[in-house]
Amino acid sequence: MAIDSIIAQIDAEIARLTQVRTLLAASGKVSTKIAAPKAKKVEAAAPKTRKKRRPLSAEARKRIAEAQRKRWAAQKAKAK
Repeated sequence: MAIDSIIAQIDAEIARLTQVRTLLAASGKVSTKIAAPKAKKVEAAAPKTRKKRRPLSAEARKRIAEAQRKRWAAQKAKAK
């Protein structure tokens, strides 16, 4: 008995989908607004400005590199 009810539900679903397909085919193309929303043009209109990069001195880069090596050494020591 359960199989008969499952088959009846499938038949009802097929009938519903067939009806929806017929309605869509009769109306022509599906609107692009529904299919894929358009991207906002606000970003395209205003050019992006880049921040001016501030250069580091050689001494500053050396200090940063040494500090990072120290952090890596601490991590390695902690892992052991």
